[in-house]
Amino acid sequence: MRISQFLGVALALTLALSCKNETEADKPVVAKEQGFEYVVDQFADLRILRYQIPGFDELSIKEKKLVYYLTQAGLAGRDIMWAQNYRHNLEIREALENVYSSYKGDKSVLDWKEFEIYLKRVWFSNGIHHHYSNDKLKPGFTSEYLTYLLKETDTELSGDAFDVIFNDADIKKVNKKKGVDNIASSAINFYDPDITDAEVEAFYAKVDKGSEEEPIEVGLNTKLVRENGKLVEKVYKADGMYGEAISEIIKWLEKAVEVAENEQQANTLKLLISYYQTGSLDTWDEYAISWVNSTEGNIDWIQGFVEVYNDPKGYKGSYESIIQLKDFEMSRQMAVLSENAQWFEDNSPLMEEHKKNNVVGVSYKTVIVAGEAGDASPSTPIGVNLPNNNWIRVKHGSKSVSLGNIIDAYNNAGGSGRLREFAHDEEEVALEMAYGEIGDKLHTALHEVVGHASGQINPGVGQPKETLKNYRSTLEEGRADLVALYYLMDPKIQELGLVDDYEKLGKAAYDGYIRNGLISQLIRIELGDDIEEDHMVNRQWVSAWAFEKGAADKVIDKVVRDGKTYYNINDYGKLRELFGQLLRETQRIKSEGDFQAAQDLVEGYGVKVDQALHAEVLERNAQFTAAPYSGFVNPVLEPVMNDAGEITDVILTQPESFEAQMLEYAKRYSHLSSE
Repeated sequence: MRISQFLGVALALTLALSCKNETEADKPVVAKEQGFEYVVDQFADLRILRYQIPGFDELSIKEKKLVYYLTQAGLAGRDIMWAQNYRHNLEIREALENVYSSYKGDKSVLDWKEFEIYLKRVWFSNGIHHHYSNDKLKPGFTSEYLTYLLKETDTELSGDAFDVIFNDADIKKVNKKKGVDNIASSAINFYDPDITDAEVEAFYAKVDKGSEEEPIEVGLNTKLVRENGKLVEKVYKADGMYGEAISEIIKWLEKAVEVAENEQQANTLKLLISYYQTGSLDTWDEYAISWVNSTEGNIDWIQGFVEVYNDPKGYKGSYESIIQLKDFEMSRQMAVLSENAQWFEDNSPLMEEHKKNNVVGVSYKTVIVAGEAGDASPSTPIGVNLPNNNWIRVKHGSKSVSLGNIIDAYNNAGGSGRLREFAHDEEEVALEMAYGEIGDKLHTALHEVVGHASGQINPGVGQPKETLKNYRSTLEEGRADLVALYYLMDPKIQELGLVDDYEKLGKAAYDGYIRNGLISQLIRIELGDDIEEDHMVNRQWVSAWAFEKGAADKVIDKVVRDGKTYYNINDYGKLRELFGQLLRETQRIKSEGDFQAAQDLVEGYGVKVDQALHAEVLERNAQFTAAPYSGFVNPVLEPVMNDAGEITDVILTQPESFEAQMLEYAKRYSHLSSE
């Protein structure tokens, strides 16, 4: 489970922009910290940033080798994410990249500029669908112009792969809307195009899930296809689907084993290799347990088919890789949350039968990212809590990490213009400026460490992907948000030494959440659209429910001033009580598997948008040109070799541009055929 960059950073910073002392932003900010330029590029609704890897030079050569091998393993699987996102993605990417690299004609014309923007958007999204909205990207050039470019560069792209760029087919990568066939209307390449929702449910209802106490994550590393009229799973493994890329991943992981920091780490990597070789989900669980218990050493990783947000049914994992170095000082400061996890569980507003008697092994660290790939790149989470298999979390614990240098890059690359536009008054702005950054970090920590680890499912109730179905992800993210919100205004966090004034911090966090959930996140969708992305949906249903339930006591006022809408919190204490009530109900829904209540909550509060307010927000936002979405290029790790071919050092540099990195990745890590 993960916390998105928008969920964490935008709670207080508004729209992934930091609240530094800056004038109203009317152009992209190129922020510098001791000469470091964070902003690489901006196009369409996207901004490309750089991040630093503090402490990398202090690593031993053995540790540097480990980081290098693990990042190479991650990048080796890059094509898998493209293929998973859509069946024509690799063919389209290969053609567009060849055109970009080979075309010698006039590059000053508008059509070429639009072609460049489209290609960069495709790169950013790992395919032709928007990384956040899931809508198919619309090119600003015609099919005739692309035909001309293909001919001029002797590039092949035809049939459905060409037509789909311009037509209305496969318009949604992931469709979780109510009242439609979620599988048939989703272009995601986890299922053959002719497979339906009902068929998927029927298939997985019959699949062996292991024991009731320790079920496996069925379907996690497979594609469901129709062969000879029957549904069968094609397994992702070395001699199976995506085998060419997986074999490359294994090659680099085997090198990593040789330089592991300790025996536990080496054994964990060996289990990961075995999983990739066999595709066994029992081995995946063995690996997850070993990984949770691999806590010594300075290097860690996330690697595999992990998050299921891209599957409308919540079975299939998307490929991702995040390589991490410990941030020792911040981890020490935040470890106090892990040490007090049981206190938070015991004092939560959950029903007693839904509380865990023993919160096991919740570890929390702030880490320094050294490289990302797949579903984590270019758009990255800022926090992750794994593993996702619930029984492993209960019996063996979990790891929660906050990606510290990623958050720092966001904080150093923005402005405060949007905050001032959408905040109700100067008091709200001042609280945000003073407590927004620490509030972000604490929200992320509480969301991951306490939120995802809290609560338990009633005996005999199935897993949420079976009971709550397409509402599973947004309910879980909202539940974790509510845990964080409830405790962000609790004196306990001041008692633990995490903040100097819990009330001011809580006010800043509540202001930011309501502002974001009801107003500012609307800049991310087009006028007339519903909200569909799970994190955006959960922020709206939490905020809208609290606004409605507190109306009688005027807990939150809707204020219209000079034609502009604001939300002003009048009673933070009562708002905290409302968050507690909603947390209790959300946990009940999860614990009891109450699909109808989940549907009523999400559809009633989280999906529909006030169109007049949306139009107003878009008009107010038009003055800002800084893009609402951000992602990253990765630092480049290059080995220094001696005459014997041994690595003597690993040098860290920054890529010169987004397109340079994407073309280099295409040259070095294209391990899957585009056929």
